Parts: sequence; C-alpha cells; structure tokens
Amino acid sequence: MSNSDEPQSSNETHKSEMEKSPSEKPKVIYRCKKCRRIVASEEIVIPHEQGEGEKCFRWKDRDTNWSEMKPQCSAIFVEPMKWMQAVEDGNVADKLFCMGCKARLGSFNWAGMQCSCGAWVNPAFQLIKSKLDESST
Repeated sequence: MSNSDEPQSSNETHKSEMEKSPSEKPKVIYRCKKCRRIVASEEIVIPHEQGEGEKCFRWKDRDTNWSEMKPQCSAIFVEPMKWMQAVEDGNVADKLFCMGCKARLGSFNWAGMQCSCGAWVNPAFQLIKSKLDESST
C-alpha cells in the first residue's frame, strides 16, 4: 500500500486546516463603544449599493456646499436581532439602544431608510458607525 492510499492522521488533517486559515478573511465584530458589548458581526451586515450622494436627497436636505463625490456610509445595516427591544415590542420604527448601557446605537424602520450615501435600504436596521468599535478576530 502506498502513502497516498493511507488515510491522513488527525494531526495531518488539523495541520492542513490551519494552513487554510491565514488565507481566510478575519471576521469583523461590532461592539458598543461605551460598554464594549458585542452588538453585531459581519455575517449579519446587509450590504447595499452605494448611492449617488447628496443629489439623492431632497433639495432641502442637501448640504449647502455638496460636491459630486460619493460619500462614505456613516452606518451599517444589519438584520433584526433579539437584543433590539423596540423591534421585539412590535414597533414599526424606533431608535435602537444597547442592552448593556442603554446608549443609542441607531434606528430602524420597516418601511426603509436612506443611507448617508443616498441609497435606500428596505427594511432598515441601521447602526451608526461612530457609536461602534469595529474589531477583527
């Protein structure tokens, strides 16, 4: 019997799994900036196509010195989660607060919301990036 016909030992299997991990993208976890409680992970982030910036907003909502540059999104959109008490209570739209320290982390609206980049997201569960710490594991 040749070596290629023999089953791999558990050490060899574990070694090959470890060799694959460095090439995998590290997972991102979002924590409340105030109390460091985990509020989301990259698996539940809903990506959206970037909008066309200020020209997507109503005239009165535009900045007075807006440019044609596409702005960065100031929030992430996620799937609804159990810690979102206002969602669990059956509200259509409300603010989202951290379960640990009660800091405001964002808002939600089942009818949708417009991102700071101009794109519409339906339904919208928005967490503001400035209220979160982003860390990779």
